[in-house]
Amino acid sequence: MASISIADPADATRPGKVRNRTLWTLQILFGLFFVIVSGLPKVTGQSDAVRIFDEIGFGDWFRYLTGAVEIAGGIGLLVPRLSGLAAAGLSITMVLAAATQAFVLHAPAMAPFPLVLAVVFAWIAYQRRDSLAAVRETLSR
Repeated sequence: MASISIADPADATRPGKVRNRTLWTLQILFGLFFVIVSGLPKVTGQSDAVRIFDEIGFGDWFRYLTGAVEIAGGIGLLVPRLSGLAAAGLSITMVLAAATQAFVLHAPAMAPFPLVLAVVFAWIAYQRRDSLAAVRETLSR
């Protein structure tokens, strides 16, 4: 006799094993990158970060804000429940970084790197959309 199983709707949004491992590898690498290499130098006042943000012209508050956003996004990528939200936020941050490179710093040749990261983060956010739904449920309680 054949049995009929009803698929869990949440399974439709979960990636397979290989894709899940790929996502976690990217999330760990980018999470560590954004905390250690990108965010901390901005918050601690490393000379290159200070120089670049002086060129932008918004003052130190913007450097601290950007560093804090990158650190929070990097940590969020490492937390399963927050990974989709962190990836979506970092995707937006990278689009804004590319625009800043191209239009404020007049270095359009530097804009493709953050745009590629924005696409990667958008893909991660899409693949982790079940975590976005879980955050939405938690906030709607």
